[in-house]
Amino acid sequence: MKNKLSIIFLAGALGNIAAFAASGAWAAEAGNFDLAAGFDYSSGKYGTASTTSIFSIPVTVRYRTDLWAIKLTVPYTRISGATDVVSGGKRFRAVTAASATSVSTTRSGLGDVVAAATCNVYSGSEDDSGIDLTGRVKFGTAATSLGTGQNDYAAQVDAYRGFDSFTAMGALGYEVLGSPAGVDMNNVVYGTLGGDYLFTGQTSGGAEMRLSRKPSATGAEQRELVVYASHRIAESFNVRAYVLKGFADGSPDSGFGVMVSSGF
Repeated sequence: MKNKLSIIFLAGALGNIAAFAASGAWAAEAGNFDLAAGFDYSSGKYGTASTTSIFSIPVTVRYRTDLWAIKLTVPYTRISGATDVVSGGKRFRAVTAASATSVSTTRSGLGDVVAAATCNVYSGSEDDSGIDLTGRVKFGTAATSLGTGQNDYAAQVDAYRGFDSFTAMGALGYEVLGSPAGVDMNNVVYGTLGGDYLFTGQTSGGAEMRLSRKPSATGAEQRELVVYASHRIAESFNVRAYVLKGFADGSPDSGFGVMVSSGF
């Protein structure tokens, strides 16, 4: 007889470091290609008694034109915790009847590859505003001990508007989640709201609140705050770091990461 599964949704609306890169961790105006690499660490109990830690090293390449940006992210993933905890573009924990005695292990390998295409559909030069549309696919490339083995598909709209040195930003998305065997996943609505302040021509910082609906009737929603700082070291070289605090069982208790990018 199959165990009944319940789902607890984990970690950021877009996946911590993936969203971080997408929201501006790029060195800027040098050619059409960008290459970024970094690390992301998160830790949380997700409403349970044990702690799970997830460490990721993503490598991302992006090609951009005036209106389009195409991006591919390939991550290395390492998970330390219960064997029923897996990671992906969205992270979740499948809780079975045997979870209370689940052995804690450390496993690592290729994570889920993510491809995305973004189109700038509106750009207002006078008020520094814009609207972007993004389509994204998370491929189930990770080993079964690291991911769901299923593809996820998302569509997202981003909007921003500048007010002198401050830029207000927001996003709204809808994601179709693939269901592993024995698990019924619901599609989810997610969103972000935040702002970025330009301190100097090279340094900026900001904060972003991320929210996501529950992925199932027994799942957990996400609420987490990200605070970041970015510094341009050279014309085509940028470093950004962030810290994260979770406020719901679907989010990690805490996390941090760094992204380095270069244009060429």
